[in-house]
Amino acid sequence: MERALGLMCGAGALPARMADEARRRGWRVVAFTFDGSGVAEGTVRAETVVPSRIAELGAVLARLQAERISSVLFSGRFSMPDVLRVGAVADATFRSFEAQARSRSGGPFVDAIITTLGTLGVEVLDQRDFVGDWLVGAGCWSARTPTDAEWRDARSGLEAARLVAGAGIGQTVVVRHGAVVAVEAVEGTTEAVRRGAALAGPGAVVVKAVASEHDYRFDAPAIGPETLSAAAAGGVAVVAIEANRVLLFDRPETLRIADAAGIAVVGVDTQS
Repeated sequence: MERALGLMCGAGALPARMADEARRRGWRVVAFTFDGSGVAEGTVRAETVVPSRIAELGAVLARLQAERISSVLFSGRFSMPDVLRVGAVADATFRSFEAQARSRSGGPFVDAIITTLGTLGVEVLDQRDFVGDWLVGAGCWSARTPTDAEWRDARSGLEAARLVAGAGIGQTVVVRHGAVVAVEAVEGTTEAVRRGAALAGPGAVVVKAVASEHDYRFDAPAIGPETLSAAAAGGVAVVAIEANRVLLFDRPETLRIADAAGIAVVGVDTQS
């Protein structure tokens, strides 16, 4: 029996990679490309592509049922500012999710979506099963290794980033000489890096981590070329990601940018 997968496409390189992996495993992929995702036509190889809007989630649910989709896979970055800016144009389904969650905050809002999908017999899958080798362990992945002082900032930044992520605020902090100079909120990792690098000056350490009970069904935190380009422009010295929990995607291009700028890219954990 044919298995149909609904791929909810946000921004970035993940949707294409996940679509390819799903098709390799024999899924029929129906890709829902949301406004602002920046997914170009033909980038995601799917049997069907459905242009969609965050403010019109009722149409998405109806299409899931019409396509007899049994599983959904969220992929890529979904903009919190876009969700917050949805106004009077929001449909009844969006409003019902907001009422259930009593918030538009990522976690509660997503929980309402997952609960509703479950009542329709649609399972939301763990993204980690579709990312291949982009989940990396502890160690240094770049040509340059951090100095002792930079390693100290990376470790202290890991503790701070975990706290911030656990509070549902963001997943990234920028550290310099032991001081946290920037914390990610709704603007996203890359903008937090730009702001933090401007405040800290050359030599800052960027750290991205996740909450202890992070739900990988909706969000697979990642660092990639866009963030490394921003880090390079801001004179960042180290980009550290929580080992085995944050993705390093498009690894060759990400590390090429890092090496050209002399940035150390590391996977860090409590044992590093």
